[in-house]
Amino acid sequence: MKKRIAIQGIKGSNHHQVAREYFSDAIDLVECLSFHGLVDQLLDGSADKGVMAIENSIAGSIIPNYALVYENNLHIIGEHYLNIHHNLMALKGQTLADIKEVRSHPMALLQCREYLKTQAHIKMVEDVDTAETAKRIQDQQLKGVAAIAPAVAADLYHLEIIAPEIQTIKNNATRFIIVKTTNKELPKEEINKASIRFITDHKRGSLATVLNVMSDCSLNLTKIQSLPIIETPWKYAFFVDVTFDKFEYFDKAKALLNIMSEDFKVLGEYKNVMV
Repeated sequence: MKKRIAIQGIKGSNHHQVAREYFSDAIDLVECLSFHGLVDQLLDGSADKGVMAIENSIAGSIIPNYALVYENNLHIIGEHYLNIHHNLMALKGQTLADIKEVRSHPMALLQCREYLKTQAHIKMVEDVDTAETAKRIQDQQLKGVAAIAPAVAADLYHLEIIAPEIQTIKNNATRFIIVKTTNKELPKEEINKASIRFITDHKRGSLATVLNVMSDCSLNLTKIQSLPIIETPWKYAFFVDVTFDKFEYFDKAKALLNIMSEDFKVLGEYKNVMV
């Protein structure tokens, strides 16, 4: 039976490419036009697993997605890194001079900002998805409108690439997480990375103390992201990724952090692919 994989976007998007690379082609794609929609598909059982972008090497963290994982009790079971290639595409026969408006996902626009600044005649418009915008240009025969999307979207939706590789930094990668409603996909001996969330006391040195515990337990901190606690002004939750050589190191750290911090939660235990 094929796995039902939920993605943000449609066929031809970066999420689609990650789903194919991570799970192979033996999947049933569940297309969602928002990350909230992706979560809903997981929660109601319409999808088995989901692919969710979490951070980009240029634009940084996709902060709302951290909250989505935590608030909906999702579990991170894996990760995948994808080199991002942005291309300006439009209906066949259109030239750069014909384009009055470019539409794409806000993250894609941000990552191509330097190029777009050189095209003063083109208005930037935020849209829901890269590939979906490309598909709509073809479906509605939108002249004077371009999309920023992966090259595969041009092939799928019969558009012409009028400016290839327009991302500001050519070495541009996005980290995606694989999520589902239950955890424990791998045996402990294969797990060497974890994502956790906790709150510290609003006291001087509280975070430093927690980080020292991680270091003492031989954990390597690879990511830390703070989010405000909406109900309590000036108090923050921390989302942290750590790697380790032995699962027992993380087990020891979990026991200590559960005592030292508030609302400690493991969001996922999985395999590090950047070794």
